[in-house]
Amino acid sequence: MDRVDMSEHESLIRVRGLKNQFGDQVIHEDLDLDVRRGEILGVVGGSGTGKSVLMRSIIGLQTPAAGTIEVFGENTIGREETEATEIRKKWGVLFQGGALFSTLTVAENVQVPLKEFYPKLKPALLDEIAGYKVVMTGLPANAGPKYPSELSGGMKKRAGLARALALDPQLLFLDEPTAGLDPIGAAAFDDLTASLQKTLGLTVFLITHDLDTLHAICDRVAVLADKKVIAVGTIDELLALDHPWIQEYFNGPRGRAATDAQDRIAARNHDRDAGAEPASLQAQRR
Repeated sequence: MDRVDMSEHESLIRVRGLKNQFGDQVIHEDLDLDVRRGEILGVVGGSGTGKSVLMRSIIGLQTPAAGTIEVFGENTIGREETEATEIRKKWGVLFQGGALFSTLTVAENVQVPLKEFYPKLKPALLDEIAGYKVVMTGLPANAGPKYPSELSGGMKKRAGLARALALDPQLLFLDEPTAGLDPIGAAAFDDLTASLQKTLGLTVFLITHDLDTLHAICDRVAVLADKKVIAVGTIDELLALDHPWIQEYFNGPRGRAATDAQDRIAARNHDRDAGAEPASLQAQRR
């Protein structure tokens, strides 16, 4: 993809020698990862490889057994609460399913991080910011007073995203953002993510199983297997590797279908930009 200038390859997230375990079960061992400023990094791996555990380690919800994690050049492990708070202001998180508070309205959910980090903000300003974030994520303006139980699955995701963007973060964590959405809804959420990344200059750490998402918006993909990140690169670069899981994932039937779909989209976009009649219409005229 040509959206991101990675000429300097500045790492916004730097993980080295990470180890995570629960009892005797080791999830990660000697895991290294760099996330470059301004990119959308997709994170994939089989079930049990610890994708969400890795994210939780980076954002400070999981204390690793060993290793170092730096975000914005700052070590995030073992920091004093006041220091950790200053770092956390710079990122937003969309957890699986949106993770909205069921007893709060959409607007009140968006205001949660604002009240936590800026407790002196006046109610009128809180309402104004929440309303802006709601509309920014493609929700109708009248969604603010609604409760999560009144929202569709896609709307819940967007409400969760609005909350993640409440503090104007530089870094955005998305955990399975398109899971449970129909293909049209998933594609719309992908487009929203790419648009926000470009408009706001975000760096995005995106956990997903969705091959269409990887093809459509991710600059690079990190693959978790064997308790570590075994490869990071573009999809074409990953396809050149002979690791069995990578080949099965990207070259299996679903992987080939996703590749074919993106090729068709690219061809349509090329025809549109060139002012040519789409190939599908040409075929109909024959």
